[in-house]
Amino acid sequence: MQRIGTTELITQYTNGQREFGEIDLSEEDLFEIDLRDIDLTGSDLTRAYLPYANFSQARLQDSIWAEAQMADTKFYQTDLSQANLQGVDLSRASLRQANLQGANLQGANLQEADLSNANLKNADLTGANLSRANLDRANLGEAKLSGSNFFRAKNVDFTDAKLDSKTIAPDGYHPDVP
Repeated sequence: MQRIGTTELITQYTNGQREFGEIDLSEEDLFEIDLRDIDLTGSDLTRAYLPYANFSQARLQDSIWAEAQMADTKFYQTDLSQANLQGVDLSRASLRQANLQGANLQGANLQEADLSNANLKNADLTGANLSRANLDRANLGEAKLSGSNFFRAKNVDFTDAKLDSKTIAPDGYHPDVP
């Protein structure tokens, strides 16, 4: 995996390049960066600093974002399928129509995130905090929700989701599960 710095990334992106698959951007400061329509498939952004960034319509499948700071970041119609987002801060992020199928979101902070029309099928949200998140028409089918917090989340549909007695429902109670 090739290491690339923020300055080089911005220069190449500004010059029209969009294909950056399997690069190492771990621990980079990408505050407020606008990388719409970029391809970072298989890239490593572990512990990157990305608040207020824009990754709308980007291809980010199989990428690693573990412990990254991404509060208020835009991921509109972004493909994050199979991405490792364990322990990330996505509070207030826009993930409208994002594809998070099979993504690892264990322990992620998704407080007040907009996940309307997002595909979270088979995603692992174990221990994730989705309090006050908008899940209007989000697909949670087969998603692992053990110990997840949905307190005051909006429009949650648990159909076919895998929840347990540790999951906190929008009303603050634990759901009745067998």
